[in-house]
Amino acid sequence: MVLAALPAALRGQGGSTSATIAGRGIVAATYSSREPLGGDLAKLQVVQPMLMAHATAYGGALRVTSTVDFEAWTIPDGELTIAAWGEGFVDRRHPHTVLHELMVSGVGRLADAEFSLSGGKGFAAFGSDDPANRLTLRYPVNHHWSQILERAVLTGGVLAGPVMAEVSLFNGDEPEYPQESPNFSRFGDSWSARLTALPVRGLQLEASYASVQSPEHRAGSGTDQDKWHASAQWTRPLAGHPFYAMAEWAETVEGDGLFVFDSFLAEASWDLGATRLYYQFERTERPEEERIFGEPTRSVRPHLEDAILGTTRWTLNTVGVGRDLLAGGGALRLRPFVEASYITVASAGPGVFDPALWYQGTDFWGLTLGITVGLGRTAFSHLMGRYGVSEDILGRSVAPHQH
Repeated sequence: MVLAALPAALRGQGGSTSATIAGRGIVAATYSSREPLGGDLAKLQVVQPMLMAHATAYGGALRVTSTVDFEAWTIPDGELTIAAWGEGFVDRRHPHTVLHELMVSGVGRLADAEFSLSGGKGFAAFGSDDPANRLTLRYPVNHHWSQILERAVLTGGVLAGPVMAEVSLFNGDEPEYPQESPNFSRFGDSWSARLTALPVRGLQLEASYASVQSPEHRAGSGTDQDKWHASAQWTRPLAGHPFYAMAEWAETVEGDGLFVFDSFLAEASWDLGATRLYYQFERTERPEEERIFGEPTRSVRPHLEDAILGTTRWTLNTVGVGRDLLAGGGALRLRPFVEASYITVASAGPGVFDPALWYQGTDFWGLTLGITVGLGRTAFSHLMGRYGVSEDILGRSVAPHQH
């Protein structure tokens, strides 16, 4: 409501203004062939229910981006996603915070360069686009290795020709529950930098580094992380139809090298008219943290290094097909889809955690039938984590590929 009223408030001060609001959500029936401690499980859930708002003033020089996420109420116990982890959830994709983004950006030009300064709550300038902006419903295992989100963040960026550079300051702590705010007393204890280049049409190259202080311990007494990320993205027609491919590598070093977690992911999609075919491969290492007694899908918080019981390596192959349906002149969009995954797990390095014993097997099948519902003309074009010049570079390189 505040964002919807912002353009009217600025209109009296001169300059062009605009505002849009949209909603998106997914109804998904998911089956997993294995669960922690054995057995299988099927669930019907509403995931990624979001309300997104944009407002601009002064010809785009002032911008506000907001995303409100309702997963605190639709998936309070997490989304059924074997191999996912983070923020106290294991084999469940955690619900995101209610105020997922609220960022204000100022954008200006000097000669041929464009500059921006963005602040608020959102994503740090690090890594690849948020998985909600990409192909699969299944969030990658590397979500916390390849993105830094839900922080109090200040990001400066410059876009000059085919090159963009960004630097962010933020608080290191991750949320512990969906209604939690960042620990503002820790703002500025962590930083990141991202360099993006567009050497030829359709190709985007990215490299990032981040120094994150005590992400798993809100008070700041946990181990620190050094994070590296690199990716290449290609978006050009194939046989006359839109084609997209992306490959990324990520490495997180925790506790001055005590733990090292590596990840590689590659994905591609091919749009044949209204039908999309897509595939994702991933091999990622994750920490196996001490679980809460009686709750095998929740880990102990606050997290300390002695709570890591070992490391596992997850290999995933996910294929899917979806079809875009339009109604109401494009204001309502429906995307029914089917998605299947084959997953294997193995120990990676020393530790007492035995995945074969914990899961009573090492291979998994997953199947999801679902439908994505978008309301509003920007429901499928909102890209979380893109602010200022980072948002503008998209017009020169790639188009959104949301599930």
